[in-house]
Parts: sequence; structure tokens; C-alpha cells
Amino acid sequence: MARRSPQSIWTRSFQRTVSAITRSTIKAGSRALTQSLRTPKARAPRSSKLQGEWIPGVALSPMGARRYHLFKPPGVQWQERLPLLVMLHGCGQDAQSFALSTRMNRLAARERFLVLYPEQDRRANPQGCWNWYGTRTKTAYGEAAILMAAVQQVSQLYPVDPARVAIAGMSAGASMAALMVTRYPDRFKAVAMHSGVPPGAAESTVSALAAMRGRGATQALSATTDWPALLVIHGDRDAIVAASNGQAAAKLWAEAAGPHVEKSRQVSRGQRHPMTVTDFKVRGGRTVATLCAIDGLAHAWSGGLARQAYSDAQGPDASRMIWSFATRQFDITKP
Repeated sequence: MARRSPQSIWTRSFQRTVSAITRSTIKAGSRALTQSLRTPKARAPRSSKLQGEWIPGVALSPMGARRYHLFKPPGVQWQERLPLLVMLHGCGQDAQSFALSTRMNRLAARERFLVLYPEQDRRANPQGCWNWYGTRTKTAYGEAAILMAAVQQVSQLYPVDPARVAIAGMSAGASMAALMVTRYPDRFKAVAMHSGVPPGAAESTVSALAAMRGRGATQALSATTDWPALLVIHGDRDAIVAASNGQAAAKLWAEAAGPHVEKSRQVSRGQRHPMTVTDFKVRGGRTVATLCAIDGLAHAWSGGLARQAYSDAQGPDASRMIWSFATRQFDITKP
């Protein structure tokens, strides 16, 4: 009997993985459509056309495959070119639960932008975490390549404006979002890290645990690269990822931009948690990083839906802050 080559074995295994993901995606598609787009009764639209579309898909790359969902606001015409926000969930979450927690789809329907939710495969990580720390084995870079393939695929299939793409994430998703922009800095105009670890702080599972506790040694970013602007959101009561990581990430971006000044202000709105907002500005007044340190926030999406895990309804609305930050960067780069 002829022996199969390692390449043919890998190819058949990859094909089986893609087929399994595709079957699962189709089966879950209709259920996710109705559940993830559900809005509060007080604001429920009279017509389903107002809800937008929750579109399942599979991104393929030489490094593997991942499911994703895309939210498309209602009434989009092909000749339009809409901004795209990539949202990376945290551990223990998936695309649907993350969309529900952040309520980003409701904001996207109102502001008219597309939202891409890649989903980690539990065979790649049993807890559903993005492997942002696997730089020694190159696992992290492989996942970054798959995620970039998802962005490219969606940009080809839907009316995406390539000049207005931003990426955001929660926890492991935030750490992967930061890693993504270090790999593909020219593809994003803004990055938002919510409760994450800065890039370069870990290279293995063991070092990841130390980095999450605030004991990671970050590596300087290249001063010759025009990095996308960074927004950091972190709670001072985060027992999973130390708040010092947020400060370290903002400092990393600011130092790469050169001489800068830091200006802080206190923000408090109603009964929501107060926060300290620090802007890191370079010469000319351009903001290269903004740090939002939120008092009383644990490891949860600030302003998220109360009944969802990893959500704190009493925090400032992180989804609004992220979109507002991204649109400012889009405006800066307009011709």
C-alpha cells in the first residue's frame, strides 16, 4: 500500500475541519440570526428590515479556518462603502454572546457600519480564548493570519471601505487585536483594547499568566512605523488582567510615536462608574493613545448588557467610546 505524504494527510485533515465548521455554521445560522439581533422591547423595530442582517461565514487561509458572523445594517447598497469594525471576543464567549454583551450591532444599525465577529474554534483553544500569547510556537501569528483572511474575505464580499477599518477586543480578544495591528499596521486605522495585555508581553502559556498579573516585559514598538491610534479601556478592580497592563499598552504606543505629553481629565456621568481619561499626544496635538481607567470596573465589558457574562451595565458605554474613537481616526485620514 502506498504511503500518504504528510502534506496529503494535512490537506485531508484541513478539509475535514472546514467541512465540520461549515456544517455547524449553516445549522446555527438561523438561530443566531433571531437571537443576536433581538433588541429591547422599548426600541423594537416594527419591521424586520430595520434589524439588519446577521450573516454566518467561514474564513479560510493556509493557516486554517474559523467561523465568523457579520452584522450588516439595514438598507445597505452595494455602491456604498461602509466602515468595518472587527470585534474579537474574550475567553468563554463566542460571536453571538459578544454581540449581545456589547450591543455593538444596535450601534452599527444606527451609525451604519459593518461589524465582523470572528469566532475561536474550541479545538484550537478549549476555553475559546484567542492564542495571543503563542508567539514562541507561532500559533499566535497563525491565528492572526486567519483573522486577517476573514477581514479580507468580508471586504471582498461586502461593501467595505478599506480606508476605514478598526479592530477591538475584550480580554484575550483585546490582546489579539493589539497583536493584529503589530502584524498588519497598514490595514487598520484604530485599535481598542478592553481589559487586555499589550503585545510582546508573553510568548507562552506560563509567561501569559505572569503578563496578565502585570509582570510581563513589553517590547518596544518600532518608531519608524505609523501605528494605528490606540484606545485602552480597563477597570481598576480587574482581578483577571491587572490594570497596569492598560497603562503599559498606552505607554508603549506613546513612546513609539516619540516625544509626547499626557493630559488627564476626570469623567463622571450620572450613576455610571467614573473614569480617568488620559490622552497621549505628540507634537501637533495628534492623539496616539487614550487610556480610560474606570473606577469600580472588574473584568467585564463596560456598559455591557447586564444579563450577559463579562458585562457591567454600570460602566461607561465602551461600545460608544470605541466607535467614537474610531470615527475620529477615520476623519483624520480623509483626503
